[in-house]
Parts: sequence; C-alpha cells; structure tokens
Amino acid sequence: MGISKYLAVHYVRSGWLRRLARGVYARPDDELELYPSLLTLEAMYEGLHVGGKSALEWLGMRHYVTQRPILHLYGRQSKRLPTWFTSRFPAAYHQKRLFDETSENLLHVSRWQGDDSMPRVSEPERAWLELLSDVGVRQPLSEARELAENTQTLRARVLRALLVRCLSVKTVRLCLQLGREAQAPWADKLDAASLPTGSDKPWVARTRDGLLVLPP
Repeated sequence: MGISKYLAVHYVRSGWLRRLARGVYARPDDELELYPSLLTLEAMYEGLHVGGKSALEWLGMRHYVTQRPILHLYGRQSKRLPTWFTSRFPAAYHQKRLFDETSENLLHVSRWQGDDSMPRVSEPERAWLELLSDVGVRQPLSEARELAENTQTLRARVLRALLVRCLSVKTVRLCLQLGREAQAPWADKLDAASLPTGSDKPWVARTRDGLLVLPP
C-alpha cells in the first residue's frame, strides 16, 4: 500500500495503527474478522486452507455441534499459527503432504462459496480424507466412523481422483473400510485394486485409541 516500515512505526507510535505482529497491523478500534484474517495467513503459509473436520462442518457435514469448534487449518510448511490469530480464533495447524500435488495447484481446494474474496476451503471429498489422515493422532476413530454416516453424497469420481494421488496408505484403506461399513454409495464405485493400498499385508499401528489394524 506504499507504507514504508518507518512510516508504519510512526503510525503505531502515534496511535493510528496497532501492531499485531511483524508486518501485521490493524486500526485501533477494528475487530479482526475470520475470513480476511485467513486470507492474510494464506499469503504467509504455503498451501494454507481450511480442511478436515472444519471444512466438513462449514459444509454442514457434522455429527456433534460444539459451542466453539477448533478451526482446522492445513498447510505444507512447518510453522506455528501466529498468536494474533489464535488468540481470536481457536485453531489448530496441520502440516501435511497428503497428496501428490503442488501448493500452487491444490487438488479440490476452492474458494469458499465460489467467491474469490473468500478463503480457500477443501471440497467435501478432500476434507473427508484429511480427517481420516488424522485418525489415531488427533482424530478419534469412533468419531470418524460416526461421521462416515454423513458422507453418503460424496462424489465417487472426485474421491477416486484424490485417492489415486494419496500418499497415505492408512488414509486410503480407512476410506474404503469406513465407506463399506456405512454402506455409502461411493464405496461400491471405488476399485481397491486400482488404488494405492500398499502391500497385501494388514496395515497395523499403535494409536491413542489402541491398535489400529486395516486389512488390504
């Protein structure tokens, strides 16, 4: 905007701006809003977008209604969210490279409500896989199993396109298993033989919920 760092310091000392963090300022009486704040983070974090459980909740796919849900943000860099953001919007940041993609061309991530002035949000199929990738780490398997009941309308062709480029065997196998358990229409349209499900041995890991065993 043509404001040098020296002029910005002058504005802060004069009380015309508030310094939130290095290079981030607000007018003295302004309250930060979520969407513009997310756009600011997008410029600071490679591949940042709203994903996982939060994206599903934004899309109306939820199992429990929480009073103040945690905002789940995904990106490709090892960073912490700035305090100026988390102090106003409770959030968790997930550094994740779940798909074979570039940060400039994220698969099935689009602007919220199709508006270019809105933040980037995972489409439902990607959000579902992002949530599954966190099972056993931050995401309880029991809740993922319950949420599977709300995935009946997921697009099989989009899921297939994402699964083919998914880098997590656990996520691929869990998607197939929970889809079959929930009798979701998309599950019957996915050919496991054409997906990266790993070896013909069970995938086994010790998680916070106990031993997780996923058949091939």
